[in-house]
Amino acid sequence: MGAVVGLGVGVGLVLIWLSFTSPRRAVERPHRVSRTREVLDRAGLVGTTVTGLWLVCAVTALVVFVSVHVVSRTVTVSLVFGLMAGYLPFAMLVGRARRRQRELAEVWPEAVDNLSSAVRAGMSLPDALTQLGHRGPEPLREPFLAFGADYQVTGRFGESLDRLKQRLADPVGDRVVEGLRIAREVGGGELGGLLRNLSGFLREDARTRSELESRQAWTVNGARLAVAAPWLVLLMLCFQREVIARYASPAGVVVLAGGAALCLVAYRLMVRIGRLPTERRVLQ
Repeated sequence: MGAVVGLGVGVGLVLIWLSFTSPRRAVERPHRVSRTREVLDRAGLVGTTVTGLWLVCAVTALVVFVSVHVVSRTVTVSLVFGLMAGYLPFAMLVGRARRRQRELAEVWPEAVDNLSSAVRAGMSLPDALTQLGHRGPEPLREPFLAFGADYQVTGRFGESLDRLKQRLADPVGDRVVEGLRIAREVGGGELGGLLRNLSGFLREDARTRSELESRQAWTVNGARLAVAAPWLVLLMLCFQREVIARYASPAGVVVLAGGAALCLVAYRLMVRIGRLPTERRVLQ
């Protein structure tokens, strides 16, 4: 008995000694996707690189800067319009991402209904997901066709679901995919009821959001026009070199900088107040 106790104490002391002397392994932190990469994925441009997007922005800014400078012969005004033009591709990308998310929100209830019907009919989960690529809503067919191809090649359901989430880049898609993953791993006897409840919730959410967006659309568009109007007038003044040359003076630079700052603050404030809350991808 004493030998066993002594052996246990010795092993414990050795383990304590190893905990202080062994080199610590660096904790692997999950890779954090940049905001630009996330916007590209949400817009459906998975194959477009972040570098390519910034290159387009830089080329657009340079072309507009040179064009306005040829007309106005004023560096400050040309620089302002060049910076605006450089941000335009990213702004269009953000708008496309929001439109795609709204479009997917409208078709997800139909997709979930099709999936629920396939599960009730006795189809396996991989087959039910693959058939959405042929008979599902048009915006979702391509990602689910790619899922079917991935599953046929690899036979690995989990990895195929991960690639499907990456192609969809949608918070609703993340919830559906993770629910299917759990049902596949632990057995989902209530999967049909879960999908029906999810379909009803998605329909109600899409209906409410559509009503709110239609009511506030004219307000947001009016605010955007109010912000853009002074710069449209300034762009027209570029054809009058005697007038536009005054913005090259120190006072003109102050006016341009102050106007740009006020427009930026007003626009951001308007967007933040009028924007509806968007669901984040917490399950990616």
